[in-house]
Amino acid sequence: MLAAADVDAVINFAAESHVDRSILDSGPFVQTNIVGTQVLMDACRAAGVPRFIQVSTDEVYGSLGPEGYFTEETPLAPNSPYSASKAAADLLLRSYCHTFGFPGLITRCSNNYGPYQFPEKLIPLFISNAMNDQPLPVYGTGENVRNWIHVLDHCRGIDAVLRRGRVGEVYNFGGHAEMKNIDLTRLLLELLGKPESLIRFVQDRPGHDLRYAIDCSKAERELGWRPQVDFRTGLEETIRWYQDHAEWVERVRSGAYREYYEKQYGQRLSSAE
Repeated sequence: MLAAADVDAVINFAAESHVDRSILDSGPFVQTNIVGTQVLMDACRAAGVPRFIQVSTDEVYGSLGPEGYFTEETPLAPNSPYSASKAAADLLLRSYCHTFGFPGLITRCSNNYGPYQFPEKLIPLFISNAMNDQPLPVYGTGENVRNWIHVLDHCRGIDAVLRRGRVGEVYNFGGHAEMKNIDLTRLLLELLGKPESLIRFVQDRPGHDLRYAIDCSKAERELGWRPQVDFRTGLEETIRWYQDHAEWVERVRSGAYREYYEKQYGQRLSSAE
């Protein structure tokens, strides 16, 4: 099918991507993120597709202390079944490049946010909970630090790699927006006009990485890429999107999602009361 379609490039966005779900059941992560990537690469090799972009994550690097940044040379040290599955796919692609001359490239980004994000992720989860005056479950003490990038800036980075990236290379993308989870939670509540009494500190998840921070100077230098969306501005726009699409959010949060939410947070929230 790929050969018949005369495909110029394949970008592998497909992934199981939620750490909490990988802790509950790692099987789908192995099948989608590792085996799925292998199947795609074999199909591209057979069809002679000239370019393959593997969309990965900064979580493959593991956890940082209070100082320093992830670079493309940082050793891989994944700490969750999710990040391990993504690291495995990255290494598989690297082996294809070396063994078969496969035209692969890897992108690794920090935490995304923006419209249409599934509400199991932190920002849309907390926005949608706060909109309904429901508690916001913050893991541990909320001191874990994440680096945030707007989805449009991430997509601009992938497009830059597609057009100008060097085969066999890795490119990091971050939004220059580093923040503790508790500070982000308070900012969201401030922007939503909701009280901090909605915050619930809950039992931390196993193996919770302390800090992620991206050095994206390679992408800036080689690709001419820069993040364009200011974090607070992007957050305000994201909140407005979820407010304007409350019906979409409620549809997504029904059925199987509610069962997952209860399994993941129900006991934690009960213990936090």
